[in-house]
Amino acid sequence: MSLADREKWDAKYHEASAGPSTPSAALVELADWLPQSGRGLDLAGGAGRHAIWLAKRGLTMTVADISPVGLKLARQRAAVAGVSLSTVRCDLDSEQAVPEGPWDLIVVVCFQCRHLLTRMRAELAPGGRLVIVQPTVTNLTRHSRPSAQYLFKDGELRRLAESLFHVLHYHEGWSADDRHDAVLVAEKR
Repeated sequence: MSLADREKWDAKYHEASAGPSTPSAALVELADWLPQSGRGLDLAGGAGRHAIWLAKRGLTMTVADISPVGLKLARQRAAVAGVSLSTVRCDLDSEQAVPEGPWDLIVVVCFQCRHLLTRMRAELAPGGRLVIVQPTVTNLTRHSRPSAQYLFKDGELRRLAESLFHVLHYHEGWSADDRHDAVLVAEKR
């Protein structure tokens, strides 16, 4: 990400509301597919809303994000919630950005990560789970953002994942978050 991107996210997290503090409904719906112990990584996790929820479920969580302001907010929110989590500042637009594992769970919600799939596979433990929730181009029929460059084409995520992972669950459709999401749960064999 560019300096401008980091500054944009820092500004967003400086705002009083700083975005939602509860996990995405699309992620919560996947609870039965998620481990409840082990090491978890939330890529592009910002202020930690997903990592905190996963930590409450029993995972040892790390949040990776470009924004030091978002990561500070994640640590503060985790303390208030009574859980601990680690944070790592990293540029996720780099193909080497995925923090070193092995991870039992990697979660990516609303971040275009096609360029990181191979790296995520390398950092997952055998049997580790990958969860991706990302809007598709169909989302543009209701919403002007995010723009097409940040969206999966319909069916694209499944096709990409099948070459690297064992797909356990896949769905595309309008979510409770009012996005047309591609939702993937996959496992490293």
